[in-house]
Amino acid sequence: MASAIKRRMRESKLTLKQAVNDVLRAGLVAGRDKSAAGFAVEPHACGFKPGIDLDRMNQLVDELEVEDNRRKMAE
Repeated sequence: MASAIKRRMRESKLTLKQAVNDVLRAGLVAGRDKSAAGFAVEPHACGFKPGIDLDRMNQLVDELEVEDNRRKMAE
């Protein structure tokens, strides 16, 4: 990649910044696939009751795991 940018700089008498930007633009344009179908997000009602903070579910899982480990150690 670096050698291609250096070659482009020599051939087109560009600065490093111009050459890198040109290569990035070309890659972004080439990466666009017009025929590729997009995807749609389908929302799903999880059935959580109001007041449950879904952002803290990991904390709940951690707390339950700690309780389970304590119970196992006490046996």
